[in-house]
Amino acid sequence: MRIVDLSRELYHRTPSYPGHPPIIHGMWKTHEEAYAESRNVYGLASMFISMADHGGTHIDAPRHFGPNGISIDRYPLEKCIVPGICLDLRHIAPRAEITPADLEAAVKTTGVPVPNGGTVLLCTGHHARTFPRKEYSTDNSGVNVAATEWLAGHGIVHFGIDSMRPGPESDVNLLVHKACLDLDITHIESLCNLEALLGQGPFTFIGLPMKWRDGTASPIRAVAVFGL
Repeated sequence: MRIVDLSRELYHRTPSYPGHPPIIHGMWKTHEEAYAESRNVYGLASMFISMADHGGTHIDAPRHFGPNGISIDRYPLEKCIVPGICLDLRHIAPRAEITPADLEAAVKTTGVPVPNGGTVLLCTGHHARTFPRKEYSTDNSGVNVAATEWLAGHGIVHFGIDSMRPGPESDVNLLVHKACLDLDITHIESLCNLEALLGQGPFTFIGLPMKWRDGTASPIRAVAVFGL
């Protein structure tokens, strides 16, 4: 079995979506402080983190798309461990729309079909090219509504991408979110290291969310497992 980590590292002030609260990560109690409090019996250090539920590598809950969508604490865990494939879309220009034709060609190149009940991860190369520069939050390519419909039509439960949003930065991105609600699928944002999956064939994708009450999303530790 081989595990490939697809998750962004979380650290103080790591890039977050424009307009969202920053990720704040710091020391709550040091070993030295704990030793002093316990008269040198033990030294238990701890840290704290404050962040939006859309921080880092995360999965959007249907509640994010509309008030009638389910929240992340009720999202089916069966959809968090699914078969997956990764498509090479690194040739798509920054800020451009990924179309159904682009997806069809990329699937043909992989030589394996879209997994029914699974996920499709879109390697655009955006994270590798831009993170953590300011362009990371603006210059991504992404699917349009037609491509989102194409993915849903192939029976996926969600798709993932190596940028902060599923569509390019425009109204297209907002319409893709709306389409996900209408099509009963969701998506995973801010993946990384997708290049390591290219040419490797199908895998098992695992990305379990935290059980945040009424959450609109949740950070996940996203991994691809080969040989499971």
